[in-house]
Amino acid sequence: MQTTTNYEQTVNYLYEQLPMFTRIGAAAFKKDLTNTIELCTHLGNPQERFKSIHIAGTNGKGSVSHMLAAIFQSAGYRVGLYTSPHLIDFRERIRIDGEPVSKEWVVDFVAAHKDFIEEVEPSFFEITVAMAFAAFAEQEVDIAIVETGMGGRLDSTNVITPLLSIITNIGYDHMDFLGNTLAEIAGEKAGIIKPGVPVVIGEQHAETERVFFEHSVHKQSVLYFAESMWDMVRTGSNLQYQTFKTIHRARREMHDLATDLLGDYQAANIKTVLAAREVLISTGMAELPLDVTLSALSKVKKLTGLRGRWDVLQNEPLIIADVAHNPAGLTGAMKQWSHVTAKRKHIVTGFVKDKDIQSALALLPADNIYYFCNADIPRALPAAQLQQLATGQGLQGDAYPSVADAVRAAREALGKDDALLITGSVFVTGEAIEYLNVNNGLLFPTATV
Repeated sequence: MQTTTNYEQTVNYLYEQLPMFTRIGAAAFKKDLTNTIELCTHLGNPQERFKSIHIAGTNGKGSVSHMLAAIFQSAGYRVGLYTSPHLIDFRERIRIDGEPVSKEWVVDFVAAHKDFIEEVEPSFFEITVAMAFAAFAEQEVDIAIVETGMGGRLDSTNVITPLLSIITNIGYDHMDFLGNTLAEIAGEKAGIIKPGVPVVIGEQHAETERVFFEHSVHKQSVLYFAESMWDMVRTGSNLQYQTFKTIHRARREMHDLATDLLGDYQAANIKTVLAAREVLISTGMAELPLDVTLSALSKVKKLTGLRGRWDVLQNEPLIIADVAHNPAGLTGAMKQWSHVTAKRKHIVTGFVKDKDIQSALALLPADNIYYFCNADIPRALPAAQLQQLATGQGLQGDAYPSVADAVRAAREALGKDDALLITGSVFVTGEAIEYLNVNNGLLFPTATV
């Protein structure tokens, strides 16, 4: 009990004392790597004591990170995984072999370095990056899969020199920081490309292809396009798996692949992962047998604890949670939602203030029943304001003071042949999953550090 209390106090200290972008927005954004470099220097430069793979992109980088972690784990590597934001518990951000760091480790780390933290005054994200690197070095991981937070060039994770850089895709998000065109955004993401380090691009686009080519030439890095290497054809899906025929375009080899990640968008992410695997193998940087790779992709959630990606929380009536929160993500989610058969469809949704709310609402179907809410963070758009904006877009529903209230109301209204989607914000999705207490054995079974 004492450990839990100390852990809660420690995490609250990090939330309340350090500026946190996911909670307060722009005020938490630091425009250079100075603090991260100071923190790493103070910790003995742990980022230099392990090999890594660095992943950026507008959407898909979390899924790609977890898939790669699952593959490396299955191949016998000791794997560190750093992702953000977390859905429920802070420790989701830092995992070793799929398991989160312990509460004791978090408490001890912050206690040991509190004076330096208060001297440097880093952002919440900067300190979590440093914590992850320290944990990976202490645990002597063979490989760390490191996901950027936002952008790339100025992202706190961009102090590593990885074996491989990956950029999943480019879309419109965080434009106040990254630029107003796809080319400008791509330029920021391309900032993770390091001299001589190969880079895999997940999805090609006419506006961004030249940006990546120029950056790779300048850095003398070999550039690979996943879409030029692999084709995917979906052959089936249910509420547990989706299956594909995957074809290597050069060798014309075809393999059967199943994944427990159910989003339609995962086809593009799997191409990216398979391309990354091939580059790592062909350059002699890793041994990842194909049979091990295919097996790992069928149990990513079990191996890594990934949640919130077209996450089926209940079968009857159907309840799905998805962290889609920008135009590209919501477009994909709404397309998949349109194929769900149900007597009535319900959507619990909420957004943060700094998103393009009108564009997001325009993507939502008018014939669904809505439950508007706001997550328990300062950045959240109040539910009443969201309801007013939604009404102007022809969306009908009530406003609720919390995610829990909205989910409770939706569940009470669900008939057995209805379906409910929870989406619009990572924070709404996380609070909903926590409220429903749906873990299926995937969240935090044990701790390693």
